[in-house]
Amino acid sequence: MAQRTAPARTRPQLLQAGIDAFSQPEVRAKILFAVGMLVVFRFVAHVPVPGVEREALQRTFDNNAILGFLNIFSGGALQNLSVAALGVYPYITATIVMQLATPLVPRLQALSQEGEAGRNRIQLYTHWMTVPLAAFQGYAQLLLIQQLGGISNVGFTGGNAVTTLATIFSLVAGTMFLVWLGELISERGIGNGISLIILGGIVAGLPGIVGRGVLSGTGAAITGLVLLSTVTVLVVAFIVLFQEAQRRIPVQYARSTFRGGRMYRQQGQSHLPLRLNTAGMIPLIFATSIMIFPPVVAQFVATTSDVGWIANFATFFQKAFSPTAPLYWIGTFLLVMIFTFFYTMVVFSQQNLAENLQRQGGFIPGIRPGRPTQEYITRVLVRITWGGAIFLGIVAVIPYFATALTDVQALTISAAGLLIVVGVVIDTMRQVEAQMVMRNYEGFIT
Repeated sequence: MAQRTAPARTRPQLLQAGIDAFSQPEVRAKILFAVGMLVVFRFVAHVPVPGVEREALQRTFDNNAILGFLNIFSGGALQNLSVAALGVYPYITATIVMQLATPLVPRLQALSQEGEAGRNRIQLYTHWMTVPLAAFQGYAQLLLIQQLGGISNVGFTGGNAVTTLATIFSLVAGTMFLVWLGELISERGIGNGISLIILGGIVAGLPGIVGRGVLSGTGAAITGLVLLSTVTVLVVAFIVLFQEAQRRIPVQYARSTFRGGRMYRQQGQSHLPLRLNTAGMIPLIFATSIMIFPPVVAQFVATTSDVGWIANFATFFQKAFSPTAPLYWIGTFLLVMIFTFFYTMVVFSQQNLAENLQRQGGFIPGIRPGRPTQEYITRVLVRITWGGAIFLGIVAVIPYFATALTDVQALTISAAGLLIVVGVVIDTMRQVEAQMVMRNYEGFIT
């Protein structure tokens, strides 16, 4: 039987995997399915709720940095006040709550250890929690936009109750529809569907943001754009370098074979790869989701409170933790580091690496199997996670320094979105590579 010879790769591995993917019908179908679902998402993002004044809404978003930052998670739909205006933000919030509650609530902890059935039950609880969170967030954002002059007739007094309830119901339905699209992409397509929904929104909004930065500026602004583009390229290289870094722990496997009626023991060598950034871009998404909440609440209180000192304090708090203020980025840096350790340890505890190694007859040279192996891997993981946490923290605050250096205020949001874009693209291309490797092995074996 003729052997299949792997083609020589002259391009980077991930890029070559993307090119080769379209030669495989199954992989091509998954990629096209994911792209098709993103197209559906962009159509939904342009379906507005009734009674929206586009010009007033546009002016409100142009003059408010917090609303512009929230617009990232909605994929640009919040600026249009479409049925998908909340994006997947309520689902992300529900996921954060469940991640924090799982190690603390015995029932959830027991479910997390029941395999696929337990994880499905936790996922169902996350979906249930998303609905009230979406309703609360939808109503709060409608009130906030109304206070800023973007919309009107929001509330449950007079003849506005039916319209307000219909609008909130539409926003909740839009959020759950996007979550369903994301899970369809994860199940039948390539990559993490929820992350790709966020990616699609950020990429769709980049041309408009760049255009406003160019058209609204002078020669100095254009020079700043060129400088910002250079910083962006360096940031992308920095992210790719650390995303691919890993610590390889040597592992030996003892295998027994029978030959001529006798049993022989053979030693096989391999390694256990521990990535410097095991958590990926999840801590960045979690941190920005939490940090954007206090200034939104403060701005809502400042515009609705009749008590002078409360309104003044809320205004001060909103300005201090605005996405353009240093305190916001300091808090983001610290939260990114905390979530990096938390998410890494949660993922590590669910993998049961030491138990799986012992079950498969593997051991780390010089380390006893069982609990000593678990403790050794934990120590190594904690040390390298410090590097990953500091890396993600630096990446998270680079947009602030880049904006201060280039003085291009219009691109602060797009620079922050770039961090998510790079991480999602790398993870998606890595999954494409895994699909290609699996199918190459299957073809070789058969």
